[in-house]
Amino acid sequence: MPDRFSAESKVRDVVSTLGDAGRQALRRHGYDVGEGFVDVLSQYQSLEHAARSDRLRDLDGLLTELNGKTS
Repeated sequence: MPDRFSAESKVRDVVSTLGDAGRQALRRHGYDVGEGFVDVLSQYQSLEHAARSDRLRDLDGLLTELNGKTS
């Protein structure tokens, strides 16, 4: 089965698919979606772009964690 999340996945996809577990995983990797997640541009930011802009640490580790949660 292919991984559900990739570097091209949007932050919004992680949060909408995994809910609080996705929020916590993002937070552990340095990305805080905040309360209510009102920043529309950030919602549609890819995980890769977030990592390149230093909003997210260890993209490979995050993807491993996220894909482990969906299997």
